[in-house]
Amino acid sequence: MLADLSPLIAATTHWLTCAYPSAGGALAATLCEVQARQAVTVAAWLRYPTQVDAALVGIAGPGGSARLDWIAGSVGPTGRDTDVHADADADAWRTWVDEVVASWAACLLTDPELAALAVAAVAEGSHAADAPVVFRRLVAPDETDRRAAALLRHPDLLAPVTALHQDQLLVLLRTGPALTA
Repeated sequence: MLADLSPLIAATTHWLTCAYPSAGGALAATLCEVQARQAVTVAAWLRYPTQVDAALVGIAGPGGSARLDWIAGSVGPTGRDTDVHADADADAWRTWVDEVVASWAACLLTDPELAALAVAAVAEGSHAADAPVVFRRLVAPDETDRRAAALLRHPDLLAPVTALHQDQLLVLLRTGPALTA
């Protein structure tokens, strides 16, 4: 059984950085990816707080990026690819994208207070139990980070993605989920 969320985290991070890329060079692209990965990691740990949850999503699959692709404009409403994603084999990673995790990560990237709450919540969970994890680029980005991820952190651009599951995230963080198991 797969109890590791790394395929889901990698695919969802990749989706976010493809949909909202950095406009800078290699360093900016890397900083953008790090911020996306930190947000996705926190979101995934909130969504799948235990090893059992992680194993179950490994078995059932996270659902894929179809609706996110449509919202971001890379496929039409019929589900047919625009010419952006013509090669299905090259896009197999899209099956590992988790829509809820992407939406929650977008919420964290556009709302620093929400990001701080989420990071505090996962710090108490079983995923962070092995070693202390710092999500500095997510919760305290400097000016270089902000410039590198200008599209990725733009609330208006991410609004359609954040709106998908923001209410669930707010309820989860308000009720103080039991993240230890």
